[in-house]
This record gives sequence, C-alpha cells and structure tokens, in this order.
Amino acid sequence: MEFKVILVTSRSMTLELVNDSIVETEPYKLFVNDNLYLEGNKNVVSIFNLEQATKYKIELVQNGVSYTEYVETKAEYVALNVKLFGAKGDGKTLDTNALQAAILACPDNGRVYIPEGDYLTGPLFLRSNITIEITKGARLVGDTDRTHYPILPGMVYTADEKDEYNLGSWEGNPLDTFASIITGVNVSNVNIIGEGVIDGNAQNGDWWVDVRTKRIAWRPRGFFVNHCNNITLQGVTVTNTPSWNLHPYFSENLRFIDLKLVNPKNSPNTDGCDPESCKNVDIIGVYFSVGDDCIAIKSGKIFMGRKYKKPSEKFNIRNCSMNFGHGAIVLGSEMSGGIKDITVSQCLFNQTDRGLRIKTRRGRGKDAIIDGITFENIKMTDVLTPLVINMFYYCDPDGHTEYVYSKEKLPVDERTPYLGKFIFKNIDCTDVNVAAGTFFGLPEAPIKSINIENVNFHYSKNPKEGIPAMMDGLKPMKGKGLIFSYVDKVNIKNVSFDGLNEEKFELNQVNEFNN
Repeated sequence: MEFKVILVTSRSMTLELVNDSIVETEPYKLFVNDNLYLEGNKNVVSIFNLEQATKYKIELVQNGVSYTEYVETKAEYVALNVKLFGAKGDGKTLDTNALQAAILACPDNGRVYIPEGDYLTGPLFLRSNITIEITKGARLVGDTDRTHYPILPGMVYTADEKDEYNLGSWEGNPLDTFASIITGVNVSNVNIIGEGVIDGNAQNGDWWVDVRTKRIAWRPRGFFVNHCNNITLQGVTVTNTPSWNLHPYFSENLRFIDLKLVNPKNSPNTDGCDPESCKNVDIIGVYFSVGDDCIAIKSGKIFMGRKYKKPSEKFNIRNCSMNFGHGAIVLGSEMSGGIKDITVSQCLFNQTDRGLRIKTRRGRGKDAIIDGITFENIKMTDVLTPLVINMFYYCDPDGHTEYVYSKEKLPVDERTPYLGKFIFKNIDCTDVNVAAGTFFGLPEAPIKSINIENVNFHYSKNPKEGIPAMMDGLKPMKGKGLIFSYVDKVNIKNVSFDGLNEEKFELNQVNEFNN
C-alpha cells in the first residue's frame, strides 16, 4: 500500500493511492504531522488549509500498514483577501468588480483568497502566475442578468486582414459566446483550489429556457480557458452551469483534480468536462453527475478542425465516477482535428446511457482521426449500452442526408473520417440493457481494430429497449450482444455474457475475427 503525491500548491496537495481498485478502496486513516486529518476510502484525496513553503509529514494507515511521505508546499509571495477590495460576500451585492480587482492586483506567485460567503458575480478573467483559493463555505454565485456578461467574439479579423482571431466557441464553431464565471484567455500557470463552490446559478435565471435560440450570444460555461497553459483546478465544486461545466479550448498541460461537477439530470447541455483541441490533460478523481455527457473530448466541428488541425491528445482519465450522463466518456462528434492517445482507467460508469461513445460521420474530414484509445479496469453499472462506436452520427443540418446515412461504399476523399485502434480490457458491466456493444464503421473506411479482453457483460433480467447509436436506419433493440459492422480486425479474448439470450456476436463485413 502506498500513495503518490500528484499535486502540490502553496496551500494544498492531492494524493492518489496506488492500487487496482476503482474509485474507492478499503477504509484508511490519513494523518498530517501525526494529527488525524480524515478517515476515508477514496483513491484520490486532497489536503487543504496548509501553510506555504512548509514541509509536512503525510502518513496513510490502511489495514495496520503505514506509508509515509514528507512533502513541502510551494512558496507564495503574498495573499490578497477579496474582502480588502470591497467584496461583501452577502449574496446580494454584486461583487464582480471587487473580485476582478483582487485578481488583477495579485502579483506573480500571489494568492487571491476568497473566504466564506456568497459572492454574487458576473464573469471573472484570470491573469497568469497566480493561485485563487475558494475556501470551504465560499460560493461564487452567477449573476442571472445576461446583459451583465461580456461577449467573447467568435471571430475578429487581424489588422492585416489575413487571419482571424478566435475568442468565443459554441459546439465546435467559432461563435459569439458569453464569457464564463471563470474565464482565461492566453494565461499560464494558474491554480484554482479549495473546497468552495462555483455556482452558475442557472436555475434562477433563464439560461435553461429556449436553449437552442441564440439570445445576444450563446450561453456561458462554468469555466472556460482559451489558449492557456498549465492550468489546475483542484477540490472545488462546479454546479448549476448555464451550459458545459468545464470547457478548456486550444490549451495545454491541464489538471482537473478531485473536483465535483454537479448539475440536475434534466439540465440542457450541461456536460461535465469538454476539452477541445487540448494536449496533456489529466482528469483524476473527479465526480460527475450532470445533465448531458460526463466527459466529451472534441477538436472542432469542421471549420476549426480543418483550419488548425489541432487534435485533442495525451489524456489520462483515472479514478473518476461518472453518474447519470448521456455518455460517460464521449469522443466527438465535433472532432475534425482528431483525437488520439486517450487512456481511461479505474473509473466507474453508473446509470449512463452509454459507457464509451464515439460519434463521427462523413464530412468530419481526413484529419478527423481517432486512434490509440484504451479503456481498462472499468466498472459499469446499469449502463444501457456499454460500448458504442458510430460513424453515421446524425448531427448538424445535413445529418439526415443520404451522404451521411448511406450504407453504400462511397469514395474516400477529404471529407472521410478515420477510426484506428481501440482497446477494451478488464471491464465489468452489470445490468446491460440494449446491447453489450455496437461498432459501425463506414463501408469505405472500416474501423481498423477492436480488441476486447477480460470483459464481462451481465444482462438485466428485464432489459430496456433502446437505440444504441444515433444513426438513421437502426431499429430499437434490447438484450443484444456485440454487433460489428465494417471493421477490419476484431480480437476477442475471455469475454463472457451472463443472461444473454441472443447471439454473442453479429458480424457484418468484418475482415478478420479472432475469438
């Protein structure tokens, strides 16, 4: 038994236990300088309210076995309490200006301290090289008046009119969008830490009303960073967001650690975390309970993907609990810049419509490459369809056209997407309903390879009927096995089906099948 220190700031740290358990482990006690800090069972645990530039003895005791590390917090230059800048924190006074002043006045290596209270605020813009601590009992509460929100223009021409400068983004397109409660543009080295709450307050405004209509601009996120580097969120809860909870965009070296992302089940488009054209992303120890996909990895719908060819790549998603979303881990459908090298491990998918969901279609383009995807050591409970790969996803105004839905072999050209290698291993799925998995490649561009190893599918006694993949021509089904259509190579090893009354495998145009 041991742990790794995966994050250290000036006032906090996060530990991750080294084991094979999923999200939770056997009970343990955590001591800080020989004082009991907590008794818990989570694989990822954070420690707050530490002193800066101080060495701590961290001891974890589990089943009579002790493991100890000595960890020194980072140094900081100064701490600025937002109350000194006039913030009231009474839930009534609009504190936007006071909070923003504290952020802008904070020097490099300083910390903005937000003490207990409810701070009614509009969007706050980050600056580089600072830490913001939202302490336990503190809430940033979103202003409900959209006219108070700055607009991030989708596109502005550069001075020489030869290029475009993109700020706003909406569903993969460069469109005018309201700034988010936390907004960062071209900033680096920012930590947002603490046990407090970023509350979008959408339920008390009109953000969830008539959501498909643009009103002034498109809806804000809970957190949005654009062309940023080395950004960390640790400990905080993000809730009641007008749309996506977290939206990192064209950014690198991002850490989302030990967070809670919570929205009502029926809240529209409230995805948990949607990284778009991002690189080197860690999502570790995050709890999701949202109204849409828990994690949806993207890289631009068509225009942005083709122009910048910036894939989302090198992700580690680990020890996360995904609950009630449409999909637990979703790739696409806005991914014209590609997605590659994604590893998901030690995660729980609970009551999501689908476990892994890959959505693409003709028209996403030749740079829409998804490759190097590994899912291992996953537990799924009451997931309607655990594994779904769909290259006929019917989205956008032309989604139901013959070009998208045709099952004929069409020419391969600059519009044709590509799906490469997928590995699924050491997965246990209980209460499967619709199907164990459906994999639909294109006749002209089959999925290259699917490897399924040490996977158990346990079916519900009374399976629900549904359509596993959003594609034209697919009829409702229930209690199905693994369905493969247009796949070059399928490798099956040690896969079981408990309670299946249908054929284990349905094969259509599979070039090589090994079982």
